[in-house]
Amino acid sequence: MRTKTIIMGAAGRDFHDFNVVFRDNERYEVVAFTANQIPNIASRRYPAALAGRLYPQGIPIHPEEELESLIRQHGVREVVFAYSDVPYTYVMQRSALVNAAGADFRLMGGAPTMIASRRPVVSICAVRTGCGKSQTLREAGLKVAAIRHPMPYGELEKQRVQRFATIDDLKKHDCTIEEIEEYEPHIVSGTLVFAGVDYGAILAEAEKEVDVILWDGGNNDLPFYRPDLHIVVADPLRAGHERAYYPGEANLRMADVVIINKIDSAEPAAVNRLYESIRTVNPKATIIEAASPLTADHPERIPGKRVLVVEDGPTLTHGEMKIGAGTVLARKLGARELVDPRAWAVGTIADTFAKYPDIGVLLPAMGYGDQQVKDLEATIDRVPADVVVIGTPIDLSRIVTIRKPTVRVKYDLQEIGQPTLDTVLAPFIAHARARQAVSA
Repeated sequence: MRTKTIIMGAAGRDFHDFNVVFRDNERYEVVAFTANQIPNIASRRYPAALAGRLYPQGIPIHPEEELESLIRQHGVREVVFAYSDVPYTYVMQRSALVNAAGADFRLMGGAPTMIASRRPVVSICAVRTGCGKSQTLREAGLKVAAIRHPMPYGELEKQRVQRFATIDDLKKHDCTIEEIEEYEPHIVSGTLVFAGVDYGAILAEAEKEVDVILWDGGNNDLPFYRPDLHIVVADPLRAGHERAYYPGEANLRMADVVIINKIDSAEPAAVNRLYESIRTVNPKATIIEAASPLTADHPERIPGKRVLVVEDGPTLTHGEMKIGAGTVLARKLGARELVDPRAWAVGTIADTFAKYPDIGVLLPAMGYGDQQVKDLEATIDRVPADVVVIGTPIDLSRIVTIRKPTVRVKYDLQEIGQPTLDTVLAPFIAHARARQAVSA
């Protein structure tokens, strides 16, 4: 008899785990996915074209709030937890709910879900959302494809394999603000980007074009591909989180290299606590210290002004970050006040503040669909601020009409002392070039 199973997710790791472990597996019957964290991803179906021969009708996706009733309704025996960047207490509360309803609760390990590549793989992951991992990516004189952690929030069948080589491809694939923030920096630096739903098929396409695979992790999730070099970014502004959030600690324990970022923004005591925490669980890892120096296009607009700071959405929501690049710069340059946007939030943006009440006086750049982009634009328009400081990885004003003066904040990775990324990447690059020569 097949084990009736539910996979809990957020339109990412859940689909991947299904594809590599459960699809066409006669031992299991996946009766449903549940969805959390991301708006508008429940009440869909995982399509039959992706689900395999055992699911000719596809698989329904339900809100996570229905989990308990789904377990009882279908006689589910196993529930797989398959999303990331959540505190340990939350994971165990979900486990308690599942166990009380009569099912086993499962956390899948990295090895069964990591696909082996024919190309060398370097993975860039993190212990929390918003640690600054996108800054650490470096091309190494080889043909590189960045394969990004999934964000398939549209029509899943169309998003099976996505390839991004130009900015126009972002429009072609109808990308959300979150997707644009992650893909555009790679594209403008000349790196090919792949993403989508089926990461086996995605890898096969990328391997046809490049010498090296660069896994660009999302949240604090584990890599989908087996890495030859595993780099993990840690954040001293949230020291202690590296061993309190799932599955970030697993990343930390697996890491070959740990980058302590933002040391220019953190208290030295917090940096030291993080350093000792890393050494406790992974004494063999190479540790690199780095800063994130900030620049702005119009810094003269900030001093003495009432400022609305817009930061990266996921970093503020389930990432629980209380400050970002925009906040740091606004305070440094003498903003008179950071204006609290909550009283002026409309529609889905107001819903976001209701779901994540601890965001505070920052505005998350949420943009999952046209309506949310409109609500974000309306909220910015309503807030009585003199200046809008944009702390997102991309120029938000290109997507949202902002009628107030803006200041765009940029940041980069600045390694401090030794070792550096070049140092730790050198053996990997040599290995990749040797493999390139053999296959030539």
